[in-house]
Amino acid sequence: MKLKKLTPDGIARFAEYLDLLQNEPTRLVPTHLLNDAGCSEDFGNATEIQKKDFGSRYAASEYLDDVLSKTGVADVVSDVGLWAWLTLLYFDELCPPKKSGERELRERPAYIPEPQNFQRYYRHLLLGPFLIYRAHRDAPKRAMALLCKPLPIIDDIVAQLASRQEFVSNPAVVELATNLYFDPEVGTTKKGAGGKGGGSPRRLADILWQFDVTWDLYAMSLKEFWAVLPQEFEKFRPAGLKVSS
Repeated sequence: MKLKKLTPDGIARFAEYLDLLQNEPTRLVPTHLLNDAGCSEDFGNATEIQKKDFGSRYAASEYLDDVLSKTGVADVVSDVGLWAWLTLLYFDELCPPKKSGERELRERPAYIPEPQNFQRYYRHLLLGPFLIYRAHRDAPKRAMALLCKPLPIIDDIVAQLASRQEFVSNPAVVELATNLYFDPEVGTTKKGAGGKGGGSPRRLADILWQFDVTWDLYAMSLKEFWAVLPQEFEKFRPAGLKVSS
């Protein structure tokens, strides 16, 4: 099908559906809005997009990066209508129905982005991972700790790092988080990579704030971060890890 965006009326209709879904969790998804002449319009060049299942934030971001790069539109990030349309297209994966047919809805910014507020912007279930992928487009797998989970899941690693632009856009910080918390053998985060205890993502965010008072975090290398991390993070260090930069 052709890539489109929701019009202001289409966004309002989608928002109305989300409101109704809170009290009617089995309500049918209004997919007709995707091609409704009054609720959707073409976006950029005539670009094809597929309805598919992704399985992970990384796979979705990789695919959308490829599709959106063909649109000829320079700023795809701030277009609320585009991301609302994409959310509606992939709604079954973003807000999957249970066996009963009921859907468990998250807060509104998960489905309709709020570009004026970065801390809410990252919560969008498609745009959030896309922003991370784009920030690390030169080597996106360095961000696997933030992108490995299924689309509906915003875990503590994402919550602690992606809401802080100075962290999530820093290549060394993001690669450090992936070294600490991502297990490449199983393709997901390591057991225990959550909570508030020693070595947790929450503690990493606290430590990074402390470092930021003394050092320029953007000037630090991955090797330098490893050298100053407290002992509590050693339990997450990959066995035999050698850091050259």
